[in-house]
Amino acid sequence: MGHLDHAAFGWLTPVLSYVMACIGAALGLRCTVRALAASGRARRNWLITAASAIGTGIWTMHFVAMLGFGVSGTEIRYDVPLTVLSLLVAMLFVGAGVFVVGYGRDRRRALFAGGMATGLGVASMHYLGMAAVRLHGEVRYEPLLVALSVVIAVVAATAALWAALNITSPLAVAAASLVMGGAVSSMHYTGMFAVTVRVDPSSAALPGATAMQFVFPLAVGLGSYLFLTSAFVALSPTAVERAASASAQRPVESATAH
Repeated sequence: MGHLDHAAFGWLTPVLSYVMACIGAALGLRCTVRALAASGRARRNWLITAASAIGTGIWTMHFVAMLGFGVSGTEIRYDVPLTVLSLLVAMLFVGAGVFVVGYGRDRRRALFAGGMATGLGVASMHYLGMAAVRLHGEVRYEPLLVALSVVIAVVAATAALWAALNITSPLAVAAASLVMGGAVSSMHYTGMFAVTVRVDPSSAALPGATAMQFVFPLAVGLGSYLFLTSAFVALSPTAVERAASASAQRPVESATAH
């Protein structure tokens, strides 16, 4: 049985992965709040941005945390197509969840369906990402901990979408994002503690790419996307600000007409 190390770089990867999860959650919640205040094409665009932000955030969180994952007696590589698929699945499921909430007329049903879809997307991303791991040995899972990780993912996603429906102030959204980031991180490490590895020592070359060759550059790129999108959202006027600007321009236009 190989010894598993979940934090090979100390607290660096757990803390950094938590930060990325919080940023993705905060951005996704803010975009969802903007979407609920908009209509037509604007609502759709905000929901797409929310889905990409949350999906990117949880994927980056997972693989930043995986940078600290090691198993004694074997190197670790990642199947590139499966790793990319895990990102696409996260965005697809999260997209389904936020669109259900964004367009659902019955808030309770929309929240239940959206939370279920988003939570299953988080869990699917995690276990697809783990399926992409290549090492000399066999990976096994403790079923009860796997089930618990899925429950945590669904509860966390439902709570986040509830916050998007009921919380509008930036400070409250920030607090909800910290909770969401902690829940996503808890789901990840619960899933990781479910893992055991039986190592079969071998000198054969493993297929796939190392974390530093593929996962780290992609995580940096997606992290940059989150920061740039955060700046865009922060600088974009809210619906209230646009309405105030429009009402302020009307007296000027009326005076000019007279």
